[in-house]
Amino acid sequence: MLQTRINQWLKRNREEGTMLLQKLVQARSTQGNEQLAQTIVIEALRDIGLKVDIWEPDGNELVKHPYFSSSRTKFNGSLNVVGILKGTGEGRSLILNGHIDVVPEGDLEQWEHDPYSGEVIDGKLFGRGATDMKGGNVSLLLALSALRALGIPLKGDVFFQSVIEEESGGAGTLAAILRGYKADAAIIPEPTNMKIFPKQQGSMWFRIHVKGRSAHGGTRYEGVSAIEKSLLVVEHIRELEKRRNERITDPLYSKIPIPIPINIGKINGGDWPSSVADYVSLEGRMGVSPDESLEEAKREMESWIAKLKELDSWFEQQPAILEWFGARWVPGAIELEHELIGKLINSYQDVIGESPIIEASPWGTDGGLLTKVGATPTIVFGPGVTEKAHFPNEYIEINKVFEAAEIIALTIVDWCENE
Repeated sequence: MLQTRINQWLKRNREEGTMLLQKLVQARSTQGNEQLAQTIVIEALRDIGLKVDIWEPDGNELVKHPYFSSSRTKFNGSLNVVGILKGTGEGRSLILNGHIDVVPEGDLEQWEHDPYSGEVIDGKLFGRGATDMKGGNVSLLLALSALRALGIPLKGDVFFQSVIEEESGGAGTLAAILRGYKADAAIIPEPTNMKIFPKQQGSMWFRIHVKGRSAHGGTRYEGVSAIEKSLLVVEHIRELEKRRNERITDPLYSKIPIPIPINIGKINGGDWPSSVADYVSLEGRMGVSPDESLEEAKREMESWIAKLKELDSWFEQQPAILEWFGARWVPGAIELEHELIGKLINSYQDVIGESPIIEASPWGTDGGLLTKVGATPTIVFGPGVTEKAHFPNEYIEINKVFEAAEIIALTIVDWCENE
C-alpha cells in the first residue's frame, strides 16, 4: 500500500529530516541574509534528484509590476530557488511554495533558548522560523524525497519553490510567477496548525498624518494637540473596523474574532514635553477580505478618513492625510469544491484518521499572488503553530512536520497521478 510505504520511509528518515530542519533554523535568514539557508535547500534538492533553477530576482523588472511590494529593489545575494520534478506527461501540475525569509528575532531577553539554536526539547524544535515556515518547507522536501526514493513516477510536473521576501509582501513569489512558474494548483505549508485554509485575507500598510497647532505647554489651550486629534482618528478607524467585519458572514470566519482587523502598530508625534504637539503620524495594517480587492479596500478607507471633518471641525482646516506605503499582501481564495481540496481532505483522513478543520486564514500569504497573478488556485495547509509565528520562543512539533509530509506526499500522487 502506497501510504504504508511512504509512512515507513518517513519513519526511517526521521533523524535526517529533523537534522535538515535544525540546519535551516540555525541559518539566520532575515531579509538580505537568505543565502546560507538557500544553499542548504539547493543541496537538499540536488540530493533528491531534482533539476534546480537559481536566480536573483530582477528589481528593475519587479518594480514595474502593480503587485510588487518590498522595502528594497536590489536583491544581490538573495536567491530564489525552484526545484523541478518533471512528470511523464498528461498529468496535472502542482506548485509547492514556501518562503525562506524569517522576521527578526526581536528582544533576546524574551527568548528562553537561542533564537537560532534549533534545540529539540520534548518533541519540539525551537528557533526563529521553525514554525514560520521552515518546518513546512521541510515537510515539502520530505514528501518529495519519499516519492523519489520509493520510485513513484508522476504524470504531472511538481515545482518546489523556496522564495524570498514573503514577510515583506511577496516579491520572491512574484518573481517566480514572472519567470514563468505557474501550475494547475498550489499548496503553501504556512503554519495553519494542520487546518486547511482555502481563503486568505490580504493586507496593506498605511500611514495617517495628523496635524495640530503648537503652543507652550503652560498655555496649551492656545494650541491644538495633534496627539488628542490622533486619538479621535484611532477611534474613528475602530468604527470602520467594526463595520467592515459586520459584513463578513462567511462561516469559514466564524471562529475568528476579528476576520479582517485594522491594526495601529506605530505612533510618532510631538518633539518637546513642554510644547503642544503639532504633528502625529499613525502607521498600521488594514486587513482585506478575500472577497474584495486591495483597491476597493483603499477606497473605503480613504472615504472613511475624509469623514473625520463631520466629527471635528478641526479636520476641515487640517484634513488627516492618508498614505499607503510598504508591504501589502494580495487576498486570495480557492473554491471549496475545487478538486485539490477534496484530495487533500482525503489524504488528511487517511493519515490522521479524522476530518480536518477548514477555516479562513487570519493573515496574508503568497497564495493571493499565486491565485490572482499566477492563475494558480492555492490552498494553505501546514504543520506550524499559528500562534507562535513571529513570537519569542517560536517552535514546531516535529511529529506534525512528518504528518504533514505524509499527507502532502499522498496528495501529490493523487493530484499529479501515479504513472
